[in-house]
Amino acid sequence: MSYRIFVINPGGGSTKVALFEDEKLLKYKELRHSVEELKKFPNTISQKEFRFKDVLNFIEEEKINETKIDAIASRGGPFKSLESGVYRINDQVVSDVLNGRVQADHPSNLGVVMAMELSKMLGCPSFFVDPVSVDEFDDISRLSGLRELPRKSLLHALNTKYVSRKLAESEGKEYESLNLIVAHLGTGISISASRKGRIVDVNNANDGGPFSPQRTGTLPTTGLIELCFSGKYSKQELLSKAIRFGGLVDYLGTDDLEEVISRIAKGDKDADLVYRAMVFQIAKEIGAMACVLKGQVDFIILTGGMSKSTKLQQDLMEYIKWIAPVRVYPGENEMEALAYGVMKVLKGEIIPKNYE
Repeated sequence: MSYRIFVINPGGGSTKVALFEDEKLLKYKELRHSVEELKKFPNTISQKEFRFKDVLNFIEEEKINETKIDAIASRGGPFKSLESGVYRINDQVVSDVLNGRVQADHPSNLGVVMAMELSKMLGCPSFFVDPVSVDEFDDISRLSGLRELPRKSLLHALNTKYVSRKLAESEGKEYESLNLIVAHLGTGISISASRKGRIVDVNNANDGGPFSPQRTGTLPTTGLIELCFSGKYSKQELLSKAIRFGGLVDYLGTDDLEEVISRIAKGDKDADLVYRAMVFQIAKEIGAMACVLKGQVDFIILTGGMSKSTKLQQDLMEYIKWIAPVRVYPGENEMEALAYGVMKVLKGEIIPKNYE
């Protein structure tokens, strides 16, 4: 028996939607949201109706038979720390998101809210898979240097776990036997060290690491403190600058890597400098994760939307190819991973976990 699964995946600059029949993709669309549109909203939660309207329009435009959808699959956000797995979406997780009981303000939080609403409309169950807050840290990874500010495990866990298992399968090995560095390069960047199937360290894409299309990454600490007390910005404005309007958006006014590369080809020196600095910072973080694994790295994986760029692949290789063999799994692969996880539940092959 086959199952139809509707997938919702809100990200920094878009909401991706798809319809799967088991693992077969039937329909897909990336509903893009411009920087100008998103700037109208004070925070992520306030974007819910705006994004959900686009999701419903997609269902109508594609003439999707709502009575034949068996389940909704949603990306999971930076909730409280959770085990890896597939979870039922319930009132508790939706309440936590709506009331700010999450570890960060990120668009992925909206997925469970929209999925719950859609599941009630269609009369089918909804689930999230391997949320951003999957936590497998070593204890030493939690210390930041200030007792009041522990480091948190927040990453693109869904795609990171999925491509890691795909690579292991292609090599004829068990995922739990490999040491991997996975660089998810999207509108936010998370670069993780996976030791024998456990993600033991990662840069929190909202708090540190390389700057990305939308996020600042690591900032000069004392300068940031001075900026906080300068009177120029409110708390919410600074949070927005750090996680929604930093990185490429702040320097170049766009979060589109292909546009940046096009500007470089036309001789834009500012675009060239900013791009090279981002590549440099990504490579440094990959090197840091090689140290976490004590140099015992079986493979480096490049994945996420930016990894589709041949130029980015080539430029990164110049920095990292000496560390370990590099494999590229372009794109987020998150839609496939979400559908796959929920399909396993519907077929009775895995038991979904309860969010409590």
